Amino acid sequence: MEVTTLIGSAGAAIILIAFFLNQSHKLDRDSIKFDILNLIGSGLLIAYAILLSSIPFTVLNGIWFLVSLRDIFSDLHNSN
Repeated sequence: MEVTTLIGSAGAAIILIAFFLNQSHKLDRDSIKFDILNLIGSGLLIAYAILLSSIPFTVLNGIWFLVSLRDIFSDLHNSN
């Protein structure tokens, strides 16, 4: 398996794991763990999209990444 495919597969898997854990009520969508999983997954998918030269996929995951990052900062700010 190519490195590009591994990066994309890992990113998708991490986001799907976060989604599954949320749907099974094991991880709240407002938790920092959920946001971190989405940040890592979308970051990997950004790298994958760049390697594929896919602008729409880069934009989609860039927005996902930024929203996750905003939520993490919000979580950290509200915990203090």
